[in-house]
Amino acid sequence: MQTHPRNNQTDRMTPKNIEKYQDRYNEQDFIAKVTKAAKKAGIKVVYLALILYYVLKSPKVKMADKGKIWGALGYFILPIDFIPDFIPIAGYTDDLAALLWAFYSVAKNVTPEIESQAKQKLHDWFGDYDETEIIIEKNPDNDPDIDVQG
Repeated sequence: MQTHPRNNQTDRMTPKNIEKYQDRYNEQDFIAKVTKAAKKAGIKVVYLALILYYVLKSPKVKMADKGKIWGALGYFILPIDFIPDFIPIAGYTDDLAALLWAFYSVAKNVTPEIESQAKQKLHDWFGDYDETEIIIEKNPDNDPDIDVQG
């Protein structure tokens, strides 16, 4: 099953909306949020957040791409957002949408080494897990419902 970064609830999430959360991102709050929310948010949300975190640390990433990541991770960190995180099941769908948008926007920066780092951290936190749960289609170009233009 392919997850789409936009649906009816998240159509208002545009790059400009997400990027306004850049000032909310900091590494300490990110680590605290991910470790606290890991079980509730689900492995795919955590994996996407980790991928973006490790892309952000790469010195090769352009500032424009870092801005998109800071925005998505800043949104993820916020305790109150479009769909509050405490709502069972639906609480992280808007976070997933923001993370997917950023992922698709910066996918060219996702290296096998970054994927390996994120998977190792997942293993540290979750133990053994089913890798089919974290598969993300890297090329959404064939899907007209996905808009990742910045």
